[in-house]
Amino acid sequence: MENNINKFRYYLEDYWDIVLGVLAIIVAFYFHKIGLGAFATLFAAIGIGSLSLTVSEVAEILSERFQEPYGSFVLTFSAVVVEIILLYIILLQAFTNPEVINTVKGGIISAVIVDMNVLLGLAVFLGGLKFNQQQHNKETSSAYTTILFVTGISLLVPSLLNQTKHSEDLIYEVSIIISILLMAFYIIIVIFQTKTHTHFFKQTAKSRIFRLKRKMQEKNDEHIEDEEDDYIFEKFNNLGLVVSIFVFIAIIAIGAEVFANDGIKLAKEYGVSSGIAGLIIAIVAVAPEIVTAIKAAKNDEIQRVVNIAMGASTVSILLTVPILMFLAYISGIRFSLDFNPLEIGALILTIILAWKTTEEGHTNYFEGISHLMFFTAFAIIAAYY
Repeated sequence: MENNINKFRYYLEDYWDIVLGVLAIIVAFYFHKIGLGAFATLFAAIGIGSLSLTVSEVAEILSERFQEPYGSFVLTFSAVVVEIILLYIILLQAFTNPEVINTVKGGIISAVIVDMNVLLGLAVFLGGLKFNQQQHNKETSSAYTTILFVTGISLLVPSLLNQTKHSEDLIYEVSIIISILLMAFYIIIVIFQTKTHTHFFKQTAKSRIFRLKRKMQEKNDEHIEDEEDDYIFEKFNNLGLVVSIFVFIAIIAIGAEVFANDGIKLAKEYGVSSGIAGLIIAIVAVAPEIVTAIKAAKNDEIQRVVNIAMGASTVSILLTVPILMFLAYISGIRFSLDFNPLEIGALILTIILAWKTTEEGHTNYFEGISHLMFFTAFAIIAAYY
């Protein structure tokens, strides 16, 4: 009897996110059917967050089988798929409620704001509390902030044209051109990151030595008994892990539809601004990455944190924007990249802040607080903008 209880406890510890995620989405679907939109939205968000955590953990296993930067590349790509699904399903509401297009635009920018300020800020802050100073490859942040800065300027083009009262047709045409350029830029970056300049995205030797010394000290201080990992996904081959990721993403899509339908109605009913709605969407999508980054920072793997935060931000724009533009086009929805001044301004200022806090190749808890302060200020403005 006691063995059965222990087995159940172990299964619960390993698979609680899957159980909670599936049950939450089922409950959300039920509340959606009986017209309780608030509960449907809440449980859909819980389900999406829980299963996104599962996707993140499965992707983490897959990423550990590759060296950096491929590992972080797998993590960020799996996360952005969830983000695209959420935003596209919300975008489909534009047929009956054209205002949701502003929410989708807010979600795109907010994903970067959350990645670069909440994810990076929390991880750097908590890692800085445990370790006085954490070191990473400064070439990583230099490359990523350059990429993000150029990307931010690109998104500024249709936004400026909109402010100078050009026609909607012209802004739409320019948006298509920009999205094509972003996709081409992304392809070049993938080659740069995984083929020609992989050393830009790997941990520095000096930091590895410091981390090795700390690990050796920890092993001397406590006896660690190695046990076989019974987590079922550890036993899957790479193809099995990829299939598992897409199965969970398919279930997430069901919850995303409920979240989009009832969430948009609630936002309209209670007058929630598109900026805050975008932040909520971004936080739901990015939550698993935040958990992964915090664990990495506490293990003194700050290079992984930088790769995840900045890599996810890069993919969030360079991949999400062209794919959403394409999906909107084939769905018959006119989607332009004319972001409002708050969104573009916050994006560029976030990139500048990330550049300043990571340029020297080391971080501390004060730099983490700086990002969290910036995010708080942005959230306040977004609520009243």
